[in-house]
Amino acid sequence: MGNINVRRIPDEVHRAIKARAKANDRSTEEEVRTILAEAVLPEDQAGAGDLLWSIWAGLDIPDDTFERDKTPYQPIILE
Repeated sequence: MGNINVRRIPDEVHRAIKARAKANDRSTEEEVRTILAEAVLPEDQAGAGDLLWSIWAGLDIPDDTFERDKTPYQPIILE
């Protein structure tokens, strides 16, 4: 992974990023990574599941009875 060192960030921007990080329960560094990723990566970027599904979607399979499960992922909570 690459590193970027950004200097001379205006104080109000720095405070806003820190406040946003706290609101999202993330470190300031993690919040900046998230902001950068949201700014430069397309929202509709295909994930691995989408790419695999596209391989099968164009095939003419008799009795095609399977559909992609679009249920949101729910992380497991271990206590």
